Amino acid sequence: MLHSLEAIHSYRRGNIPEAGQHSWLQLLAAAEQPIINLERIHSIAELEGTNPVLDYVERSLRVLDQQNVSFWVRELVEEVLVWSETAKAGSLKQRKVWQRAGINLFVHNIGSAQLYSQYVIHRKTGSMDDGYHTVDQTPELYADRENTITPRQHMVRTLIATHGLIGQYIRGEIPFAENAPLHSFITQGWLTAEELQTILMALNECIIAGVDPMLWRQVESEVQRIVGWIISEPDHADWPLKERLSRLRSLSIREGESMDEAYANLQTELDIEKVLAPLSHLTLWYVESALRDFSLQEMVKVFLLSLHSKDMATSAPEADEVRHISFEPLMNTMYYDYKGVKKLNIYKKRMIEKYLEQWSWKQIEEGQSVTYPHLTHRALRHPDLTDTVFVTFEFSPAAEKLIAFCIEAEKSPLYEKAVLLLFDLFGLRRDAYDRFHNEETYLADMNSSGDYKKVLLDYIVGKRVLDIGPGGGVLLDLIEQEKPDAEPIGIDISTNVIEALERKKQREGHRWQVMKGDALQLDQYVQPGTVDTVIFSSILHELYSYIERDGRRFNTDTVVAALKSSFHVLSPGGRILIRDGIMTEPEDQKRRIRFLEPEGMRWLERYAQDFQGREITFERAAENEAVLNINDAMEFLYTYTWGEEAYVHEIQEQFGIFTPSTYENCIREALGEQAEIIRLEHFLQEGYNEALAERIVFMKEDGQPAPLPDSTCLIVIEKKKGMAGR
Repeated sequence: MLHSLEAIHSYRRGNIPEAGQHSWLQLLAAAEQPIINLERIHSIAELEGTNPVLDYVERSLRVLDQQNVSFWVRELVEEVLVWSETAKAGSLKQRKVWQRAGINLFVHNIGSAQLYSQYVIHRKTGSMDDGYHTVDQTPELYADRENTITPRQHMVRTLIATHGLIGQYIRGEIPFAENAPLHSFITQGWLTAEELQTILMALNECIIAGVDPMLWRQVESEVQRIVGWIISEPDHADWPLKERLSRLRSLSIREGESMDEAYANLQTELDIEKVLAPLSHLTLWYVESALRDFSLQEMVKVFLLSLHSKDMATSAPEADEVRHISFEPLMNTMYYDYKGVKKLNIYKKRMIEKYLEQWSWKQIEEGQSVTYPHLTHRALRHPDLTDTVFVTFEFSPAAEKLIAFCIEAEKSPLYEKAVLLLFDLFGLRRDAYDRFHNEETYLADMNSSGDYKKVLLDYIVGKRVLDIGPGGGVLLDLIEQEKPDAEPIGIDISTNVIEALERKKQREGHRWQVMKGDALQLDQYVQPGTVDTVIFSSILHELYSYIERDGRRFNTDTVVAALKSSFHVLSPGGRILIRDGIMTEPEDQKRRIRFLEPEGMRWLERYAQDFQGREITFERAAENEAVLNINDAMEFLYTYTWGEEAYVHEIQEQFGIFTPSTYENCIREALGEQAEIIRLEHFLQEGYNEALAERIVFMKEDGQPAPLPDSTCLIVIEKKKGMAGR
C-alpha cells in the first residue's frame, strides 16, 4: 500500500500526524469548509461534517495503488496527488494567512503548487506563522531558493500546477498553452517522451477516475491524444470558438440543447468570434457548473458583461493581467438543498434571465449601464489576487429575502402567494401552471401516466394531431410510435415545458413538434380547419383551475373557450378527445370516510381550509371519521393520494369540474349542432383503490361499505362533415 494511503488510514483511526510529519495530510485534515465542484453533488447538506477534499485525494491514491507502473513513477505521482488539492484545504485561519501571502486559493492548481513550494521546497525560510508552519513571504529568499531547486522538485511542482488541466482542456475551460510547461521536462533532458507519456497518463487516470471511473473510460482515448500533443506539438492550436463553447456546454447538449441551431441564431445577432476573442487566452473555472441551466445566448452575455467590466479592464499599475475568470461564486449561489436533494435556485435563475434580457449586445459592447433595481452583475478582483476575476450576480436585500421566503413557503399553501409576489415585484416571466421547484417531478409524473393515456390512441383520426398541454411528452411519444403517419404537435403555454420538450426531442431524436401557444386561441398558431385531432389529456381541469376569465379562476367559461378554440381549428370529420376528471351524479349524495392513519383527519381539516376550488365542508362523525359530499370527498382523496409533496399544488386545482350530464350540456351549448358526442364514458382510474386501501375506509352515509366513485371521463367529440366551420 502507498505510504500516503497508510497515513490517511492511520489518521482516520484517530492518529493525528506529528508536527513536521505529512504536512499535506495536516492541511487536508484541517479543512473547515468544503470547496468542491457542485456539478456532481447530489445533496449540499451531505457535505456538512465531511471532508470531501480528503475523500477525493484518498480515492485518487487508491487508483494509483492499483496501477502497474514503475516504482519511481508511482512515487512521483503520489507526491503530486497528495499536494494537488491542498489549496482547497487548511483551516479558515490558515487560508486567510495564505491569501495575504499571495497564494491563489481560487485557482486551485496554482495555489497548490505555491503551497508545495512553501511547505516543501522553501520550508526552512519564512517569517509569518500560519498556526502550523512558516509561510515564505520574502521574495529575495524565495529567489535564492529557486536557484537550488532540484529537477524532481521542479517536475512535481509543475505537475501540481498543471494538475487537472488536460481534463479542463477537454471541457473547454482552458487554452492549450496552459499545458506547455510540461513539454520542458523533455527539452531540459529530465524525461524522455515515453516517460512523460507514462507519467501523464498515470496521473490523469488518478485525477479523473478519482472523480468517476466511468468518466475515465469515456475520456481515456482523448486524454491520450492530448498527451501526444503536449509531447510532440507543444504549440498545438486551441479549439475553435464553437468547439470550445460546445465543450463548455456539454451537459446542456447532452440534455437536449441544439448547439448548431443556437450558435447559428447567435451569429445572426453579433460577430461572436470577434467579441469573444479576448476569452481565448483565459482559463474559465466552474463555468459549466454555474451556467449550464442558462441558454447559450445568456451564457455569452455573461461572458461579455464580465469581459467589459471595469475590473477586467483595469489599468492600475499594481494589477496583474487577468489570466483566470472564476464562476465559483455564481455556482455557489445557484443551488440549495430541497428535501435533501440539490436543487437549482429557479427563483434566482428567473431573475438573472430577466436581468440579462434587459441588455442589448450594443449596450454591453459600449459599456452602457442598465437599471434593474433588484440585481446586478459583478466581476471583481480580490486585492490579494489580481490575476483572477470572480463573476457572480448580486441581489438586492429585498430580493434575497423574498427568494428565501419562497424557498421556505415551498412546503405550505403560502407558496402560490409567495411566487406571485416574486412575479409582481420583480417583473419576472410568469408561466401558467408554473411549478418551479418540482417541475422535474411534475413532468416525470405526467410521463408515468402513459399507460392511462394509451386509450386515446384508438380514437385519433387523420394526420395532424394537437396535444394540448403535453407535459413530459409521453403522449407525443405514443402517437409517434403507434401512429407513424400522424404529425404530432404539442402546444403548451409554459416556456419551461416547451424548453424541456425541445431538449427531449433533440436528445432522443423525435419527429414530433412543439410550440408555445394558448389553448384558448389555437387559430393564432394553426390554420382553422387543418387539424384532424385535438387532445385534452388531463389539461381541461388545469385550464379551468388556473386561467382567469372575468377576473376569476375556476370559471367554466374557460372550458367553453377551450372547446370553441379547438373546434374552430378542426377539419370536418375531425375529433376532440377529452380525458380528465369527472364528478358524480346525483351530486347531493353523502359519503363517510374513516381514516386508518392518525394524521388523516388533520389532512382533511387542512384541506378544507386550503382548497381553492370551492368551499369544502364536512361533519365529524367520530374521532377518525367524517361525512361530506361525495364530490368533495373524492376531490379531497385525489390530493390525499398524491401525498405531501404535491399538496401545495393540488389544492390549487379542481380535478372534477363537471358531472357527465353537465359535461354533455356544456359541449352541446358551446359547439352546437356541428358537434356529435360519439363517446362519453366514465370510470375509476386504476390505482386509486390500491393507493387508498391501507389508508381509508370509504362508506355510505350510514356506514355501509361503498365503492370509490368514478374519477375519470373519456369523451370523443366529432365535427360533422359537410358543415362550415364555426
